[in-house]
Amino acid sequence: KLILLDSLLQEIQIVHTKLTMKFYYEYLGSKILAGFDTYKYSSKDTSPLSEYVMHPFWNQVVKICPRWVAPNLLTFVGFLCCIGHFGLLALYDYDYRSATAGPDVSGLPGVPGGVPVPSWAWVGVAVFLFLSHTLDGIDGKQARRTGSSNPLGELFDHGLDSWATIFITGAVYSVFGRNDDGLSVPLFRMFCLFWNIYLCFLISHWEKYNTGVLYLPWGYDFSMLGSFVMYLTTGALGMGIWKTELLWGIYPAQIMEPACYLANVGMTLPIAIYNIRQSYKEGTGKNRTFTEAMRPLVSTNLALILFFIWVLRSPNNVLEMDPRCMFLLTGTVFANICCKLIIAQMSNTRSELFSVILIPLALTVTAVLVIPGMSAGRELAILYGLTGFVLLAHIHYGTCVVAEMCDHLNIRPFHIKHVQGREKVSPAAEDSVRLLSSEESPV
Repeated sequence: KLILLDSLLQEIQIVHTKLTMKFYYEYLGSKILAGFDTYKYSSKDTSPLSEYVMHPFWNQVVKICPRWVAPNLLTFVGFLCCIGHFGLLALYDYDYRSATAGPDVSGLPGVPGGVPVPSWAWVGVAVFLFLSHTLDGIDGKQARRTGSSNPLGELFDHGLDSWATIFITGAVYSVFGRNDDGLSVPLFRMFCLFWNIYLCFLISHWEKYNTGVLYLPWGYDFSMLGSFVMYLTTGALGMGIWKTELLWGIYPAQIMEPACYLANVGMTLPIAIYNIRQSYKEGTGKNRTFTEAMRPLVSTNLALILFFIWVLRSPNNVLEMDPRCMFLLTGTVFANICCKLIIAQMSNTRSELFSVILIPLALTVTAVLVIPGMSAGRELAILYGLTGFVLLAHIHYGTCVVAEMCDHLNIRPFHIKHVQGREKVSPAAEDSVRLLSSEESPV
């Protein structure tokens, strides 16, 4: 029996190896991998919330985590929690209509009120988000605590963060819902807000691409804590609390919209431009030419243009038919493009000008607009087909890149490589930075 079992395991291993070789593709190559060998992480986090609240809290939490738990495992579980809080709301509020106020509040007799998301689900959403934020905050601390820092961790962490933008923002929209009752943010304007948040995330890494320093935005911790409190409040007081008039006929959702633009366009972009300019003046950055410095922005802006053409010219108003799927598609395309920028700035290589993920998007938009008699069912099928393809393509890209990095660094992604004689690392209680100090390599 043991011989048969051993033979079966060998056969399974052979099949696994063949499948891996069949679907494996080297996205990075030797030049990019070599760039990671000299990479050193450098960041600045001046947020008072991070310094006085979050880091002291995370320093205590990480002490609970066993030393055998790999930092990348914390990152991955945190990302799954992020998907979980988005997915739980999708089960109860897929079309973003649960928050729609009834005629007694909206004054619109023809608009029925939505079926509210259960209170327990909002508590579950809050717990998932809290776990996601906490695990994202302690993964780097766990790396230093266990002496397992390496460049894969930052790439893994920030790559998943770029994808998390859709799940975090998409969950928040369920609190207010689409604007059927006239008391929220219309779908198209929410679509614009998604791109505002995508670009805000991109700007931070574009800034690092040119300065060599990641200036951590203040808004991240504030938005995560704010969302956590908002979900708990919704669970305790009900969804109707956000349909309460504040002042001069203004409702909470209508304040959120300009606040996002003010924080992102009004603060993040000007500060990033200032930091880049200073790095040129002081000679501390990469000092690239103007065209080279702007290369990382091209693919994302092309994606933005293509998606806006589709949404605005859709023969069947595809955004109205399935906004959640459209949001997921845009977020995944953005994440794929942003991951390549993160790789370029970490490996100190030239950023790509045109992302391959734009090809199926461009073909799809062209087909939708050119094919005559495009029915609603057919356009939805095209949307679902493209979303499925992009999801699989991005997952394939991510897994292959991680495999390449692991092979190059001679490590396993979710395993701590113990080395005798490893230098003693500082205790977590002394750690006061989000990821790593400027002298250390990331997870």
